[in-house]
Amino acid sequence: MKRMKQLIKEYQDIEIPEEIQTVIKDALHQKKKSKIKKVYIGVAAAAALFIASVNTSSTIAYAFSDVPVLGKVVNLITFREFKVEESTYKADYKFPEVTLENKELEDSLNEKYLKENEQSYQAFLSDMKEMKKNGDGHLGEESGYEIKTDTKQLLSIARYNVNTVGSSSTTMKFDTIDKENQILITLPSLFKNENYIKVISENIQEQMRAQMKEDPELTYWVSRSGEELVFDPFEKIAKEQNFYINKQGKLVISFDKYEVSPGAMGVVEFIIPTEVIQDQLVSNEYLK
Repeated sequence: MKRMKQLIKEYQDIEIPEEIQTVIKDALHQKKKSKIKKVYIGVAAAAALFIASVNTSSTIAYAFSDVPVLGKVVNLITFREFKVEESTYKADYKFPEVTLENKELEDSLNEKYLKENEQSYQAFLSDMKEMKKNGDGHLGEESGYEIKTDTKQLLSIARYNVNTVGSSSTTMKFDTIDKENQILITLPSLFKNENYIKVISENIQEQMRAQMKEDPELTYWVSRSGEELVFDPFEKIAKEQNFYINKQGKLVISFDKYEVSPGAMGVVEFIIPTEVIQDQLVSNEYLK
């Protein structure tokens, strides 16, 4: 459990450059209409940099595959995949590479995606080496991505990292891109000030309690009258909490496995009613 929480913390500590926040705020206050080029998602060729680090007895497999077109302005392509395959050690890493008209944003995102996977990959190699030194064992890890939302205006990409052997852990990261304005939407950029943290947190606590009341099988680490918790209760979301905007234009807050509930519940999400956060929003450009 301690190792899993450490991995989750390391994964969440990857920061989004501050300059991106300013770009988004400006775009929300003064919406710019512009014709954009196609957006492509693929696996960065920089993955090849990792191959030299793989144990010589490992098998490196490359695969090229096309994924159906998601819309007139977005193509999704799995450009390259690499695997580490040994008898009891398996790793499969895929990560997106975006091509945007906004080259500053493109570079920031692709650097972030590369860094995420490099950290996971190097941690896997380190753990594999340690296990071999101590008499071998089983180790598996997988990372990849999926499209959560694809509308005329928005593209939400979910990136996951899963421990596939032994006591599993799952971490998620999301990016939502305004395709019309070529900007990355961050959680703070949607709101006037940081009051959204308190408002959203209180709504999530209410949803947790309501869900547990309706279904006794569900468990969240949230305070309830007359109940003593073993774990520290959920109190508030992070300023940069995992989120995406779904196709209905609703804010979805996501928590990793073990973050606010037992592992059996996996990754959990809460849809925040727009009317609850209406007074906090900069505008209704994205949230309906």
